[in-house]
Amino acid sequence: MTSSLLEEPQAPADPARQGGSAVSAPRAPTPGRHIALVGNPNVGKTSLFNHLSGQSARVGNYPGITVERRTGVVHLPSVTPGGSPEQRQLVDVPGTYSLSARSQEERIAIDEVLGLNGAPPPALTVVVIDAGQLLRNLYLVVQLLELRVPCVLALNMVDEAPHAPPHPEALTRILGVPCVLTNGRTGEGIDELRAAIARACAQPPQPRVHVTYPPELIRAADRVADALPSSWRGSVERDRALALWALSSLDEDDELEGIPDELRARVLDIHATGLDADLATVTARYAYLDGHQSDFFRPTTAEQGGPARVSEKVDRVLLHPVYGFAAFLGIMLLLFQSLFTWSDPAIGWIEDGVAALQEVAGSVLPEGLLRDLLTEGVLGGVGNVIVFLPQILLLFFFIGLLEDSGYMARVAYLMDRIMRSLGLHGRAFVPMLSGFACAVPAILATRTMERQRDRLLTMMVVPLMACSARLPVYTLVIAALFPPESLFGVPLQGLLMVAMYLFSVVIALLATAVLGRTVIRGRRVPLILELPPYRLPRLASTVRMMTERAGQFLREAGTVILVCTIALWGLLTFPREDVAPEGEAVVATAVVTENAETSLGSDALVTAAEAAPRDRDSRLAQSYGGQLGKALEPVVAPLGFDWKIATGIIGAFAAREVFISTLALVYGMGDVDDEALPLRERMREERRADGSHTYTPLVGLSLMVFFALACQCMSTLAVVRRETRSWRWPAFMFAYMTALAYAASFIVYQGGRLLGFVG
Repeated sequence: MTSSLLEEPQAPADPARQGGSAVSAPRAPTPGRHIALVGNPNVGKTSLFNHLSGQSARVGNYPGITVERRTGVVHLPSVTPGGSPEQRQLVDVPGTYSLSARSQEERIAIDEVLGLNGAPPPALTVVVIDAGQLLRNLYLVVQLLELRVPCVLALNMVDEAPHAPPHPEALTRILGVPCVLTNGRTGEGIDELRAAIARACAQPPQPRVHVTYPPELIRAADRVADALPSSWRGSVERDRALALWALSSLDEDDELEGIPDELRARVLDIHATGLDADLATVTARYAYLDGHQSDFFRPTTAEQGGPARVSEKVDRVLLHPVYGFAAFLGIMLLLFQSLFTWSDPAIGWIEDGVAALQEVAGSVLPEGLLRDLLTEGVLGGVGNVIVFLPQILLLFFFIGLLEDSGYMARVAYLMDRIMRSLGLHGRAFVPMLSGFACAVPAILATRTMERQRDRLLTMMVVPLMACSARLPVYTLVIAALFPPESLFGVPLQGLLMVAMYLFSVVIALLATAVLGRTVIRGRRVPLILELPPYRLPRLASTVRMMTERAGQFLREAGTVILVCTIALWGLLTFPREDVAPEGEAVVATAVVTENAETSLGSDALVTAAEAAPRDRDSRLAQSYGGQLGKALEPVVAPLGFDWKIATGIIGAFAAREVFISTLALVYGMGDVDDEALPLRERMREERRADGSHTYTPLVGLSLMVFFALACQCMSTLAVVRRETRSWRWPAFMFAYMTALAYAASFIVYQGGRLLGFVG
């Protein structure tokens, strides 16, 4: 039984925008002209979509990459001599194991293939099959053919089949639909697939599937078929298939819409008799496939199973409850240490480039607001964010390698024991791992989860995972405040980065346990997770992923961060004081009397150098932004933060990277030095009024903990609003994460001071 927060019914998202999030009635409308691409998760479906449409949609070696319908255009050859080629819309449907409407991915697939989302069904459905898992993949094919859906089979990844290669001619003969051998990695068989699609569109194939069901199931299906509305009816075979679909999909807790009351009541009456229609249907279909198993495969004498045996040997280590976790920690340590080591030279080059641009702009433009805006606002603010682009690229490079190799699914399996004890299963850890890149696609990836309660709980904790937007903040603080020393031979900075990412995982798991037992309660379910075979990562796919993420980062830097930076520059600039600052007056006096006998001497110049930063701080404190930061300073002072950090935190609620541009503005505006120092060096040199360092390792740790837990991303809140169709859950997420961030940062800072660390 769930709590009151779950009692508000969740309206379905707009199918036109999301491909349908809830299933309506299984009608049989007139077919359209588009082509649907369906299949089990992780069968290479999106790779074939890219080859057929010429697009570059993201692919990966773990289930659940596609969570929304994608569209493209496929060019088909002429099927008649002298005819013209034609173009058809191609729709990539989320992977699904069956047409039973349990998870959101299955509901989207049913909507699309059967035309239940208000649009006509496809003229043809291309079913992509993993040759290494033929019988399991054919289960979906049997369901489609029983519903008389015109199909073409794409027998993919034949080179990875661990047993005898499948026999496409036998599949065509037995099932009555064309079957083409393809390879989504190399593009082999794509032309043959185009030709088969063109022929099937011109003359739809007639499926030949005859599954023997138990008599009691047939009687139950006939009773349900009698309750089908006349507008749904077709052939006897299709009506019975629709009845079996209803028996497997309808229950008291389903989220199907548009189901007639009489039909639902008939199905529930049959369930009340104790007949397990779902089990009987699955058993009969697999018995049909098992009976033809010897016909589906080519005879061979070659030894098979090499790749499978290699995967099994590797899994003995990586899935071991002890060695597997040790390997995971080692991989994470190597990954984040590489981020520091490999990106540091490129970061230095970009810092030098930004400083050079600031110097050129300052020397070319006349003194005034325009020069200040360009040098301090645009170049100083946005430039200090772009500095971290090399680390963003490296992070997504490593994530791409781990995904494409098949390791990510193993991590989910490893975490299943922990996740089950917290009220979820290991499959929930797949979108949580995706949160290391970005929370928005990770939240969309929860659509692959069957239960709404599990999906909602996962959405609430995914933003706690350390996304790539936090990486620049961690990097800045660690590089500025923690020395490049080693601990037990391991660089300290890399250890701190790993610790922050592990901290985010631990807190996310603890939040799962608390929320799953209080706000979002529900029963536990077992894990059903496909472990894909290990594969060599595709460099082209990984580079494409890096390029897309780099483009997104730069677009955000050129839009959201730029707008926020300009707005913050205005808040930190106005109102402007007409009176010259004290420091400038002292410097002027020193210059006038430099050649006089009564020169102020070195002491006066030192006083001027000390006064200039104080006067800069005074001007900033009197600005609108400074006044806002000053107002919040009493609230954040127990965390070790001053008003400048408070100002940065305000801007960071739009996007976390804005915090860096805000600090760059604060420490770069009105700078009297000839040389523009990198932001991390400015942070090291910043002093309080009593001469002590503003930024200490303890303050830095408190700041990183706050950013690790605070909900500072408008895009995340927006996507949660879209997925839940309510403002209640985004508001709850923002409130609990902000409170958690404040409490944890308070404990770190005040606890550190009690232990004797300098604050």
